[in-house]
Amino acid sequence: MKNTSRLGKMPAWQRPFVLTGMLSCSLTGTAYLLGHEFHIERTVLGAHSILMWHGVAAMIATMALGSVLPFHIKAGLKSKRKLWSGLGQLAFLTTLLISGALLYYGPEEIRDTVITTHWVIGLAFFAIFLLHGVYVKKPLP
Repeated sequence: MKNTSRLGKMPAWQRPFVLTGMLSCSLTGTAYLLGHEFHIERTVLGAHSILMWHGVAAMIATMALGSVLPFHIKAGLKSKRKLWSGLGQLAFLTTLLISGALLYYGPEEIRDTVITTHWVIGLAFFAIFLLHGVYVKKPLP
């Protein structure tokens, strides 16, 4: 009988890569949100350099997402473990990628709506990402 205990487990190199990419993107985005939108330590947190680091972290997070698509997501769909938090993350990341692109390349008329959508979805993603990583569902018998 085949051992499925490793089903969906990431290789040793992948977990820190994904965690670093997603957490650095979430944390730099949150920092910029606090500074730019909520005017908390605006001169530091709302600085262009924070936004620049958020963009770099988003590129790394996108590569991390690409690294889990072929195996981790397929295995998760098959096993149905953490299915809703995993699918939620995928939907939110897709929305974040599209809204991030629209912030740079989209029409000016929708910019304010896109900004709000991006940070609301970003905060929701961060919460689900943390939940997905720590929530342990007991294996089926």
